[in-house]
Amino acid sequence: MRSSLRLPTLTVALLLLVAPLVGCAQERDSSSQEASVDTATTSLPELEVAPSDSEADVPFVESPQPVVDSMLALANVTEDDVVYDLGSGDGRFPITAARTYGARAVGIEIRPELVKEARANAEKAGVTDLVDVREGDLFEADLSDATVVTLYLLPSVNLKLRAKLFRELEPGTRVVSHDFDMDEWQPDTTIEVDGNRLFLWTIPEEQPDFIDLDRGTPDP
Repeated sequence: MRSSLRLPTLTVALLLLVAPLVGCAQERDSSSQEASVDTATTSLPELEVAPSDSEADVPFVESPQPVVDSMLALANVTEDDVVYDLGSGDGRFPITAARTYGARAVGIEIRPELVKEARANAEKAGVTDLVDVREGDLFEADLSDATVVTLYLLPSVNLKLRAKLFRELEPGTRVVSHDFDMDEWQPDTTIEVDGNRLFLWTIPEEQPDFIDLDRGTPDP
């Protein structure tokens, strides 16, 4: 009986000796995998979004209705005005201008699906006689009959747009922007509504030095 017990005892002893070694090897493999994952994660470069100067690259972000109301009030819109909304999205600016003030309003939007939505919204609001939503690039649109222009674009687009505004708009035309300014062109008024900054400019009689109408783009 003693000889029959020796083999299991020896086996158990060997297992007790080998188990720690297997555990250490597993821990080393696990640590190596973790280190590999950490290295792969930390070596990824941070992504940067390049500034855009194209209307098509401007994401559609809705201006809250209180901001829309405040921008039109800031511009002192009346029924005698023609309001142009550049990048008009779902049409809330021209629709509000028509419904609240009786103004004629034009929306310029480059995305066909939003043009369709804005036209449907104007029909629901009963202001299709005053609101014209046009599909097209705001940089190619004729703005010459506007007396008020509303904007919610990117800063780079605002800067690219400045020369066009000065070239096509009559002195006294009001320009209102949600959130973004016009760099050297200092606003007449800046207000804040629910954490949103609103800027108002008036096209002056004399052209500022920083605008180059011949090039059609702002000076660097």
